[in-house]
Amino acid sequence: MLAVDVMTPNVITVGPEADVREIARLLLDNRISAVPVVDDDDKVLGIVSEGDLMRHLENGNGNRKSWWLRSIFVGAGDAADYVKSHGRLAREIMTRDPITIAEDEPLNRIARLLEKHHIKRVPVVRDGRLVGIVSRANLLRGFSATAPDAETPVTADDREIRDAILKEVDDNTGVWVDRLNVIVTDGVVQLWGLVESQEERMAVQVAAENTPGVKKIENNLGLVPKGVGGY
Repeated sequence: MLAVDVMTPNVITVGPEADVREIARLLLDNRISAVPVVDDDDKVLGIVSEGDLMRHLENGNGNRKSWWLRSIFVGAGDAADYVKSHGRLAREIMTRDPITIAEDEPLNRIARLLEKHHIKRVPVVRDGRLVGIVSRANLLRGFSATAPDAETPVTADDREIRDAILKEVDDNTGVWVDRLNVIVTDGVVQLWGLVESQEERMAVQVAAENTPGVKKIENNLGLVPKGVGGY
């Protein structure tokens, strides 16, 4: 199984001139924990994570202000790194030149990459352009889709099924596909992620049921709890 089989597509991004307050609001509204920074050609320049914003709010004693996302709208304190603590734009506080992977990167190598570099997520690029993101949660779902002692390859048909389901959901259901992770192995579809209601949960399942080639559906979708992030 490869990055393309488990990645979250339709990634929410910001430009390098995005204001810190705008980024914080974006994370809050979309319940995600990081956002890639891209240029006009979708080339990944950096990533702004919760950690970057929290460092931005550290005071001179290294103590972090409570309710950090809300506090960011009031102002920032002092920190060792002046730019990180006083910067107001994405390009000033982002983690620059992040590690990226291609769509054909195997899951075991992605897992080792995250562990080696102590990171929680990695952007996926095609011809230098962002096409998705793989988080620790995506990896766990991918590993759970196939028994450890089985070598069940993901075929081109499986990827076509996955793409068709995501397109149908995005085009016709009103459900945010950036919160979904669809894994297809030998026609068996696993639905992971968070939705706003039972109606949305059923809408995603119906979209999968109506997709040619689907043999079975395992619906693991949960409802969005307050304060829980995505990637």
